[in-house]
Amino acid sequence: MRTGLSTIGAIVIIALGLAGCGKEGTDGASQEEAVQQSADERDVNSITVRPELAGRLKIGQPVMVDLADKILVPSRVQVDEERTAQIGSYVTGRIINMFVVLGDYVKPGDRLARITSPELTQSQLAFLRASSRVVVTQKSYDRAKHLLAADVIPLAEVERRQSELEIAQAELSAATDQLRLYGMGEAEIKELSRKGKIFPWLDVKATREGYIIARNVIVGQVVQPSDPLFQVADLSSVWVVGDVPEQIARDVELNQHVEINVPAIGEAHLDGVIIFVSDTVNRLTRSVMTRVLVDNPNRKLKPDMLATMHITDPQHKSLVVPEAAVVRELNQDYVFIAAGERRFQRVPVELGPEVARYRPVISGLTIDQRIVMEGAFHLDSERKLAELE
Repeated sequence: MRTGLSTIGAIVIIALGLAGCGKEGTDGASQEEAVQQSADERDVNSITVRPELAGRLKIGQPVMVDLADKILVPSRVQVDEERTAQIGSYVTGRIINMFVVLGDYVKPGDRLARITSPELTQSQLAFLRASSRVVVTQKSYDRAKHLLAADVIPLAEVERRQSELEIAQAELSAATDQLRLYGMGEAEIKELSRKGKIFPWLDVKATREGYIIARNVIVGQVVQPSDPLFQVADLSSVWVVGDVPEQIARDVELNQHVEINVPAIGEAHLDGVIIFVSDTVNRLTRSVMTRVLVDNPNRKLKPDMLATMHITDPQHKSLVVPEAAVVRELNQDYVFIAAGERRFQRVPVELGPEVARYRPVISGLTIDQRIVMEGAFHLDSERKLAELE
C-alpha cells in the first residue's frame, strides 16, 4: 500500500511539472507576440499592405525638373489713364441742357452739355471792346503816318499812336485767349467778331474719343471749373493693377507677359503685358504696385472688376514629387517611402506650393529614395484603419 501511494505521488508531481513547463512555453510565446504587437502599435507611420493593394500602387523616385512657379496676385481692373479724360466747365455757370447719357459713344468736339455764365458774357464784352479799340487805334496810326509824310505832326506823335495800337492788339489777343480758355471755338470767335452778337451760352464738348463712363451733373446744376462733369474713356484696352509682395517683386519685369483671370467673365485666360512696376514699396502692405495692359476689344472687362494676375517665375531646377504622392494630416505633408516587401513608411516632408501638379521638395526627401507616386491616399486610409484595430 505504501508503494502504491508513492507511485501515485510521483505521477502527480510529474504531471504538475509537465503542466508548469507547458504554461511557461505558452507564456513565452504570448509575451513575444505582445512585444511585436506593441512595437507595431508604437510605429503608427509604418504599414504592411495586402497584396491586392500593393499591386495598385505606383512606386518611383523624386525627379529634378525645370520648374516655373506662378505667382497669384489679387488685382482689379482699371481704366487706362492714357485713354481717358475728365471733362468739366471752364467757367462758373448753370447747366441748361444735356446731350449725352452714360454709355454714349462720343468723338472730339461732340456736345455734352450747355451752360450759361456771367463770366462768359463779360469775357465776350471784353473781346468786343478790345476788337473795337484795335480798329480805332489802327485808323489813328494810319492817319498819323500820312500826316507825318506831309510834315504836319512830329515823329513822336506817330510813335505814341503806334504804341497805343500795339497795346490794343495785345488786349485783343488776351481777350481772344480768354474766350478759347472758356471753350469757344475759332468759328464762334470769328462769328462774335463779325456780328458783334454775344452768345448767351456755351457748349461743353468732348476732348477725346470714347464712352461716357461717368456723368456727375444734371440740368439746373451750378458748376465750377474744378468740378468733374464727365469722364470719357476708350475701353479698347484697360489696366489690371495688383500689389505684388515685396519678397517676389524681384521676379517682376517690364514687358513681361502675364496671364490674367477675371472670374466675372468666366474661365478664359487673358494675356497682358507689364507696363509699370512701382519703384517704392507700400509700407503698410509691404507690396509693390504693378500695372498690366490688357486688350479689351469687346469691352467685357469693366473698371473695378476683380481679377487675378498670374506672374510666371523664371525657370529653375527643383526636386519635385507628384501631387498624388502627398497626403496631409494636421497641417503636415507626408509621403510614403518603400521600406521592403509590401511595407511602407510614412515620413514628414516640407513642400512648396503646387506647380503644374507637382510639389517642390524643400526638405525631407532625396532623389534616390523610392516613394509611392500614385495611391498614397488609399495607402494612408489603410494605415488609419490598421491604427484603429
